[in-house]
Parts: sequence; C-alpha cells; structure tokens
Amino acid sequence: MGRGRQKAKATKQARDIKYYSPNTDYSALQRELTGPSSRAVSHFDDDPTEPDYSAYADKYAQDDEDDEVDSRRIG
Repeated sequence: MGRGRQKAKATKQARDIKYYSPNTDYSALQRELTGPSSRAVSHFDDDPTEPDYSAYADKYAQDDEDDEVDSRRIG
C-alpha cells in the first residue's frame, strides 16, 4: 500500500526539479563574464619568485644512456 504513495512523491519531486527555474541575476553574470575591472587587486603580486636552480642543472643532470632498463626481461 505504501509503494503507490512513495512513487507519487518521487514523481512529484522529479517534476519539481525538472521544471525548477531559479531567478537569474544577470548583472552578476555580466560582472563574472567581463572579468576583473581595473580597480581589482591582483592576488599574484604577493607570490614569492621561484629561486634560480640553474647552478644545480649540471650537478643533477641525468644521463639517459646510463638509466636504460631492459624491458624484454622474461621470467
């Protein structure tokens, strides 16, 4: 006896979700799509610069010929 009532409730909820249309704030959408204005502060200015690792390039350079692995191993 409860299945019919449960199915009717599920159908009603599905219909409510399907035809739900919230109020759209078009001015907020326009602000979001146009991007930041000239008054906006960039958050990237505070990021520290990456250190220069070029001095370590030769020290830690990997030689491809020494690192070859035989992929035809059997067993």
